[in-house]
Amino acid sequence: MPGILREFKEFLTRGNIVELAIAVVIGAAFGALITSMVENLLTPLIAAIFGEPDFSQLTFTINDSTFTYGAFFNALIAFLSIAAAIFFFVIKPVQRLEAHKLAEEAASVQECPHCKSEVPASASRCAFCTSTL
Repeated sequence: MPGILREFKEFLTRGNIVELAIAVVIGAAFGALITSMVENLLTPLIAAIFGEPDFSQLTFTINDSTFTYGAFFNALIAFLSIAAAIFFFVIKPVQRLEAHKLAEEAASVQECPHCKSEVPASASRCAFCTSTL
């Protein structure tokens, strides 16, 4: 039995599971933050412009079936806000960092004019063909 408990402990403390748990918690907090932003900032701003204070109250009825399309509008605004926040505050900065890293890596190597191999920029001889650079 202690062997199973040890394996279970190793399983729980693996980096991937811990990182995933942290990502889920941060994602839930981020979702709550964006939902609050939509409910408390964007929806009142749209209400000030278009005159509707709460989209969740927008409904229509057909044959005693009520369609709450306003709640869908709120969810759509929240989704678009989350997608925009992730794009502008996560994806674009990571792309800039990766481009900067690639530019640094490209600057740290040079091409040998004789054999066309990539060698460190500080090298005075090619490691492949031993030509003087």
